[in-house]
This record gives sequence, structure tokens and C-alpha cells, in this order.
Amino acid sequence: MSDRLFIFDTTLRDGEQVPGCQLNTVEKIQVAKQLEALGVDVIEAGFPISSPGDFNSVIEISKAVTWPTICALTRAVEKDIDVAADALKFAKRKRIHTGIGTSDSHIKFKFNSNREEIIERAAAAVKYAKRYVEDVEFYAEDAGRTENEYLARVIEAVVKAGATVCNIPDTTGYCLPYEYGEKIKYLMEHVDGLSAGKAILSTHCHNDLGMATANTMAGVLNGARQAEVTINGIGERAGNTSLEEVTMILKCHKTIGIETNINTTKIYPTSRMVSSLMNMPVQPNKAIVGKNAFAHSSGIHQDGVLKNVQTYEIIDPHDVGIDDNSIVLTARSGRAALKNRLQVLGVTLEKEKLDKVYEEFLKLADKKKDINDDDILVLAGADRAENHRIKMDYLQVTSGVGVKSVASLGLNIAGEKFEACATGNGPVDAAIKALKKIVNRQMTLKEFTIQAISKGSDDMGKVHMQVEYNHQMYYGFGANTDIIAASVEAYIDCINKFKN
Repeated sequence: MSDRLFIFDTTLRDGEQVPGCQLNTVEKIQVAKQLEALGVDVIEAGFPISSPGDFNSVIEISKAVTWPTICALTRAVEKDIDVAADALKFAKRKRIHTGIGTSDSHIKFKFNSNREEIIERAAAAVKYAKRYVEDVEFYAEDAGRTENEYLARVIEAVVKAGATVCNIPDTTGYCLPYEYGEKIKYLMEHVDGLSAGKAILSTHCHNDLGMATANTMAGVLNGARQAEVTINGIGERAGNTSLEEVTMILKCHKTIGIETNINTTKIYPTSRMVSSLMNMPVQPNKAIVGKNAFAHSSGIHQDGVLKNVQTYEIIDPHDVGIDDNSIVLTARSGRAALKNRLQVLGVTLEKEKLDKVYEEFLKLADKKKDINDDDILVLAGADRAENHRIKMDYLQVTSGVGVKSVASLGLNIAGEKFEACATGNGPVDAAIKALKKIVNRQMTLKEFTIQAISKGSDDMGKVHMQVEYNHQMYYGFGANTDIIAASVEAYIDCINKFKN
């Protein structure tokens, strides 16, 4: 068997079927190009006959990407296949993905047919698709609930008809991993065309019972050499097998001896792009790409990670495109974690002082959900604003509906007073423009994030900023009951870190 697993990404087809996750053609092209950079082998670009939009998307994606195979889905219907072939006319590498339901429930209730007729229809669809393309994939819908002996007969027939890939979907996510693995093993042993290398088996597992990745891996370990996946595991109902999980399982377990073409350092950026474009947040505890995937809040875990990252991390965050792990300070954090965070912030404390700060830290952590850097610095008596060269003296802003926002700003720069006024597209824009008038440097705001206010209207508003200056990135933080003032403070915090 080959030691290469082909990655078939169906984010733009099965993933996009999630309610509210529809993309326009421009967005689909953006995702497709990112999938190409990620290194996927096959991009299922859509279901062309389903809508003019899907048809057009397959055409434009075919034009936009170079080396991945572009796949179009059809039913085992000649008209579907005709339309798919037309949509794929610009693809450099093209595949038609046709198929039919094979479980008894599908045969009886969906098609009002019988087993022999389904085999005939399956083989006929593959033969018809072969008129247009050499690469034809057949899917046996609801294969997870199809009796193995009959499924083998179906796969035997479609391989003889010319199928190059045979997809064995666990359409309803019903199978247990050992059942799905045994299904793939049975087919490998009982279908002559597979053992002869005429076609490969593909997995396509849904996550209704939370076993999509486990089932996919069971299939791969028993001979499947293509895995059908989506970014972030999105898909109908509970979703599909996630690309990032399968890829990193194989990367971590090198003894399996199976590799993919995925550039894993692009996993996290791709995850963020898909999440943003589809308005589909990634759950914090999602494996590999969730915001807590490399976060440690337990004191025991934090101490271990600080001593040696491998104590509690089996994946280097950099391998998936994440800058670093995250030590999250909570009421369960230990002294080691607090000491480390203070050192990162430039504060070194003797043991006696650290013990006192830690006691105060625990009291605060019991009251606050999130402990931020400013909280820690205040506890340590190291209010970083004290040593800033640039400080804000005052800020006055006038804004409203139908009027131009105007900001008046006063700064203290190394003891010297400066003032400026500016108008802008909103109060924050006006205030930052006034700041730039005083601090006359070529700097660009790259990121601006306002943290959610957790309590009442008088709670602290928290702003994080990223500013580029002289080809360097600087991060700043501001906290104030006035969100406009917090924004200016964050920008000033960045400026105070400029190296020249």
C-alpha cells in the first residue's frame, strides 16, 4: 500500500452546506487559493447542477488554482454529469464525483428500487462520467449502514466501470471506529480492483456521534488512501472530519508511516480565514485550532510546561502556524506561572515579594474571570505607565449622529506639553489622528481589538492594538472606562515601545 494519504477538502461543498455559511464566488476563490497553499490534493468546489452560483463557482475556482485536482459533485444522473463536465472545462486537473445511496433504507425509501438496479445505475453513472474525464470518483451514500458483502459488490462494479476512487461515506456518523475500520478492511480484501491498484478507497465521515476523526483514522489504518475532510470540521449537522486533526495525527504518530502533502504551518491561518468568511466561530476547546488548544490554566500543567513544553504538549504550536502556547492565569495557577508572566513583562521579584503578590493575585483571580497583564503589573507595583516617555494629559471628544467627530488631545512627552485637534470618521479615528499630529512618525495601525465589557457600563473597556513602525510590529494595551481613551492609551503604549 502507498504511504501517501491524499487530502480531499470539501469545505467549499459539504462545509458550505451549513446554514448561514454560504460564500459568494469571490470568497470561494479566496478559500480555494488558501487550500492550494495549504497543500490539499483535491478541492471539491461545488455541486454544479444545484444552482447557477455553484456552477459559476466551480468554473472560477478551476481558473484560479493551478495544481490541485478540482472536483464537482453529481448524482448518478446523466444531466448532473453533463453540467459538472461543463463546469470543469477550465480545470487543469478535473474529477467528477458521482454516486448513489447503497443502504437498504436508501434503496427502499429514497429510490423505491432494489439492490441489483442500484448496482446497474452506479456502474452506468461511472461509465458515463468516464466519457468526460479520466478521474472519476464514486460515492456509496450511507455506506456506513450498508451491509459489507453488498457494498463490496457495488464497489467491484464501479471499479470495473472505471472508477479511480471509491468513497465510503459514513453519511450519518453512525459507525463505531472498529466497525468502519472493518468495513474498509473487508473491501480491501474482497474487491479485486482495489488489491490490483486500479482504484483507492476514500473516507468521508460525519461527526454526529463525535467519532468522525476516529472513524477516518480507522479507515486509513485499514487501507483507505484518501481522506475527505473540511477546515475546522464544518459540515452538515454536527460536521465532518476536520483536516487539521487527521493531518496532525499522522504528523505526531510518525510510526504509522503515512504522510500528507499538507503544509501544517498554514493550518491556523486557514482556520481563521474560513471561520471569518463563514461567520462560523471555532469552539475554544477545538483540537489543534481552538484558542485553548495550547493554553494551560492548571498550576501543575503550567509548571510542567515552563520546565519542559513536552510535559503537556505533543504538538509544537509553531507547526500549525501559532506563535506560541498560552499560559492563562486563573485562580488555579501556581507561583511558577505568575513569576514567568512577570518576567515576560520585565518584572523580576524576590521570593518574599513574589509570595505576597501571589496571595493578592489569588484573591483577585477569585473575583475576576480573566487576569490581564495590567492587573498583574498593578499587583506587582509596576504600573508601566509611570515610566512611559509619552503620557496622555487630557482627551476631549465631540461626536454624534450627523456631525463630524472632533478630538482635542494633550500629551506630555518627556515633561514637555503638546496639544492637537483633529476630525475623523468617528471619535476613535479623530482621537488617533490628533495623536498622529503630535507624534509625527510614519506608523500604520495593523490591528485594533476591543475586548467585550463583561459587567455594567462603568466597567473597564480594554483595547489591544498592533502598530507597524519602521518595519517592526509593536503591541499596545489600554484600559479605561472610556473606550476612546483606552484606544488612545493603547496607541501610546505602542509608541512608547518604538526602538527609535
